[in-house]
Amino acid sequence: MAVPLWLRAAAVIATLVALLPLFYLLIRLAQFPLPDFLDTVFSARSARLAYTSLTLTGTVTVFCLVLGVGLAFLVTRTQLPGRLILGVAAALPLAVPSYVAAFGWQSMNALVNPGTSFEGFLAAAIVITSVTYPYIYLPVVAALVSVDPAQEEAARALGRGPVDTFFSVTVRQAAPAITAGTLLCAIYVIADFGAVSILRVDTFTRAVFTSFSMGFDRLGGVALSSVLLVFTLCLLILEGRVRRTGTRYSTMSGEGRARPARFRMGGWTFPILALAWTPVLIALLVPLSALLVWSLRGVSRPGSLAEIGSALLSSLWAAGLAALATTAIAIPLALWLARRPSRLARLLERTAYLAHSLPGVVIGLSVVMLGIAVLPALYQTMWMLTLAYCALMLPLALGPVLASALSAPPELEEAAQSLGSSPGMGYLRVTLPLMLPGILSGALLVLLTTIKELPATLMLRPTGFDTLATRLWTYTGGESYAAAAPFAALLVLVAAVPAWMMISRLLKEVR
Repeated sequence: MAVPLWLRAAAVIATLVALLPLFYLLIRLAQFPLPDFLDTVFSARSARLAYTSLTLTGTVTVFCLVLGVGLAFLVTRTQLPGRLILGVAAALPLAVPSYVAAFGWQSMNALVNPGTSFEGFLAAAIVITSVTYPYIYLPVVAALVSVDPAQEEAARALGRGPVDTFFSVTVRQAAPAITAGTLLCAIYVIADFGAVSILRVDTFTRAVFTSFSMGFDRLGGVALSSVLLVFTLCLLILEGRVRRTGTRYSTMSGEGRARPARFRMGGWTFPILALAWTPVLIALLVPLSALLVWSLRGVSRPGSLAEIGSALLSSLWAAGLAALATTAIAIPLALWLARRPSRLARLLERTAYLAHSLPGVVIGLSVVMLGIAVLPALYQTMWMLTLAYCALMLPLALGPVLASALSAPPELEEAAQSLGSSPGMGYLRVTLPLMLPGILSGALLVLLTTIKELPATLMLRPTGFDTLATRLWTYTGGESYAAAAPFAALLVLVAAVPAWMMISRLLKEVR
């Protein structure tokens, strides 16, 4: 079915608007004098930042790989008692933003060891690992529950033992999911801003924000952002190669699928249970206990409830605008991709995913420069903040909207046109109502993710406009744990909604 010219034009214009910060960052990179740019990029400071960023990324990724794959195996391929409860609990740290976890660990240290500090490289590695390993755990669980057990049975029939079968057959089938989850984890660590800032670890994201906040060092910020851009591009290219070259294996679904073989732990059952639950409980109980203790003190402050309510309303207002704008931008591109994707449509889609993968501090800096140099009347207004959210969140809305567009039969649009409706009215009266569940899902995902977003909001919020995340950041900077805790607790409660929905749907397959 042909895509109308006006729909393609709307998709191009809307998507380019969302990607404007990325394009402007590249333009600004080209405008800086090459010698100054090279001096900044290849300075001793950049070398230290690169070493710290890459070492932290490597350390956390290795920890997450061991923890995520190990827990996924125990949940899906063993007969441990209570493994389904373990499966749900292991995924719940996904609902804790990294900066909330860092605040929780730091404030717990203040309760247990007053006068001491919890910060530095090791502290950051522990905290980020505790909230990042689900990025590997969840896809590996999905892979292990979807592979066809018949291949394992065939290997056993040929004389291989259970351990040999697992590593030579099962792990091989799950390898693409393991690799993709590992790269996703690495991208998350490279982009993290909140945890490393609270725990005072000098990485590129913290340095970019410092360049912005300490006298508008735009050259330093842009130069360091370019290094972050290169790191992210390398990881995305590697992830794309893994996705394309990953071997596809047959799967079975539904009632006819055989149950996979599960290992008996024998006398090792209780030691393995303790080993599995220890990191999960630490990841959950340390920050949540601290939030509970400090929140009980914080809500008793005069005016605290009014301040929390105001921040929550501001968060919902900003996130609501982001959800509406981002979903509206995603609809024409999704229809174009669903009906007859062209090279241009695919290019726009890939560029949108690139912008989403960039650290929020990079997108925030590019929008700041765009507002100062090109759109000064809109600088520090909700318009510019919403633009940054669109650049960061477009793929979150595009995924569900595209899925719903693919499921809407194009024949219904053709039937509407044969009855006298224009193409535009056909999309409006027939296709969009069929796409409504996907549109609402995309909007909800953008809403919940935007509420947690920190660096771009800090850079671009209007004067006096405070969200849950920014109020938490303000009080954390002054180590006012009691004042910050209620904002952190609300953020966790909001983030727990999509996390719980995702976990429940996935673990239905683990029988």
